[in-house]
Amino acid sequence: MERTAWQILVDALQTEGISYIFGMPGSPKHLYDALYDASHVRPILVRHETAGAFMAYAFARVSGSPACCFGCPGPGVANLVPGILEAWSGCVPVLALGVRAPMRTFGMGAFQEADHVRIVRPITKWAATVEQSERTGWYVRRAVTIATNGQPGPVYLEIPADIALRPVSAPPYQPALRGIRPAPDPDRIEAAVELLRRAERPLLICGSGAIASRAFDAVRTFVERLGVPLQVTPGGRGILEEEHPLFAGLVGLYRTEYPRSVWEESDLLVMVGTRMEEFQSGNWTYFPAGARLIQIDIAAEELGRNWVPDVAIQADARLALEALLQAAERAGVARREERVRELTERQRAAIAAAEGTLDPTTRPIRGKFVAATINRVFDRRTILVMENGAQDLWTYYWPYYRLRDTGAAVPPAEQTAMGLGVCGAIGAALARPDWYVVCTTGDGAFQMGMHELPTAVEHRLRVTWVIFNDQALGWPRWTQKTALGGRVIATEFAATFDFVTVAKAAGCYAERVEDPAELLRALERARKANDTGQPAVIDVRVDSDEHHPSFVEFHRLR
Repeated sequence: MERTAWQILVDALQTEGISYIFGMPGSPKHLYDALYDASHVRPILVRHETAGAFMAYAFARVSGSPACCFGCPGPGVANLVPGILEAWSGCVPVLALGVRAPMRTFGMGAFQEADHVRIVRPITKWAATVEQSERTGWYVRRAVTIATNGQPGPVYLEIPADIALRPVSAPPYQPALRGIRPAPDPDRIEAAVELLRRAERPLLICGSGAIASRAFDAVRTFVERLGVPLQVTPGGRGILEEEHPLFAGLVGLYRTEYPRSVWEESDLLVMVGTRMEEFQSGNWTYFPAGARLIQIDIAAEELGRNWVPDVAIQADARLALEALLQAAERAGVARREERVRELTERQRAAIAAAEGTLDPTTRPIRGKFVAATINRVFDRRTILVMENGAQDLWTYYWPYYRLRDTGAAVPPAEQTAMGLGVCGAIGAALARPDWYVVCTTGDGAFQMGMHELPTAVEHRLRVTWVIFNDQALGWPRWTQKTALGGRVIATEFAATFDFVTVAKAAGCYAERVEDPAELLRALERARKANDTGQPAVIDVRVDSDEHHPSFVEFHRLR
């Protein structure tokens, strides 16, 4: 039976288990008409193509499987770029699809003609044009194989408009090769074990590579059997629940007092799946004095990118940690029982100290109080989807917010594209519809994604957006006030949306909160609305002036 390239592509996606395509049609002849007959691939109609790419990012992060977004020619594909860029930065397997101007007229100025491949090639693992419809299956298989193996990342595939609609005969689809995991070099494992054996205060640091490897059990077993504390980058959040007695917070810009002390006293860092970029490394200045370094990464080119390791191991995170633990046990490396008892007590004290700073009477409401109250209401089975603004940054500052489950965080990558979390919350909710999803966002980022509220309503998703509203672009305004002598310009919103009215008009449950005594009940009402299939928006007026000391310290380095 002859089929069009789009029909071949949709059949291939169904075979690959891709459930959703996030986007909107241009000409409905392309892709979407083929989706009409699909039994297992469902289109999610977004209000803006960028939102579709952000949703695919979050869906892939939560599910651990590739996710798909679509853009029509020219501006449609261009609108995918912020999400593709974030997926490139965060090593997330996103398959971006597009339509190109017809082959017979390409270069002549066809409607919405653009060289999409040149636009996205620098920020994808692979970008290609299907030049023969009968090879569409090969291109899809190649795209999924590249996106999911090695260091994961986004790929882009487009079909010219004319050949895409010509029925052709094509061979049966052969699924992509997935789950190819490189094992570590045994000699390097032995060298790493020797460092681990000699260390008195080793520290494990996990980044997004550990999440991509789905190394949840391997990390838990490693820290528990050896008595080693764990810290994470934002990308590594969710590799272990954050009330585990050996969890010791986040690194770099995001560290609080207890994580800082654990970091600085460490004599061996075991870094897994992280580049330790600027924010994670404190502008590359926070390396503990005299410490040794083991770096594990699936991509050889990431080894020694910043800090040069004493032992570099190219391998899948899960396989490397399993091999390292097995070798450590063979070498007789004992669990550090006294260290575990000490860390457990220090962690408890840190949690108690943080909770002691939560003033339920201060107005405007403090950001840390908002973070902790969200954590109290949305407890287990909640995915935290983050933006990266000055006030919602409090959800990064452990222990004010503590993830209760593994795999329960969607952070932006190092690009921190505004609106990614606001839109991405929808992708996260579709990936795990039986859980709650809470997106913490500033009012600036919310305005860059609030057009997708009806998308959440349409699909009856259990999403609550909590707006840390300081009526400004809080981070740059803070810089203007502290580093530029108060020269505040173009960072304050003299006029803005009534978020509650807008949210209600879209079909969401919504409240504005200005009294801290009302916050808990407002969040409880939002959760109850979620239970009925109604998304919610809670607009909280927050204090724009309080920042964690680590936030202030970090900026002295820049």
